[in-house]
Amino acid sequence: MLALFSVLSNAQTRFEQAKKTASENSELILLNFSGSDWCIPCIKLHKNIIETETFKQLLADHILEYVNADFPRSKKNQPSAEIKKENELLADQYNPKGIFPYTILLNSEGKLLKTWEGLPSEDAIAFSNKIRSFYQKK
Repeated sequence: MLALFSVLSNAQTRFEQAKKTASENSELILLNFSGSDWCIPCIKLHKNIIETETFKQLLADHILEYVNADFPRSKKNQPSAEIKKENELLADQYNPKGIFPYTILLNSEGKLLKTWEGLPSEDAIAFSNKIRSFYQKK
């Protein structure tokens, strides 16, 4: 564990960068655990929420930093070794039960604000509005 931590401390990870940017811009962080090539609810979440203009507007409005910790099964879809290692460490910290999809809303310090286990029941507009309401409360 110490060896893994020392390797990551030398490289700026996506999550560390998201926290830094979120802190600088007073944004929230959305961390999503997915299986992009095997988990049907994950695929639906990305298609029906994450890839919509409504969700993308949260990013454009500097309300949210988005990090996807993807765990594909197919060899052709595997992320780089560094991304894979970061995803595993994020899963150890934030998703120890291995739920897919699992989506976590955090403040810029990494404090948990809300979680969604499985495919959210909301559509893209309601999902995005829920995030906006947390943003306005901060």
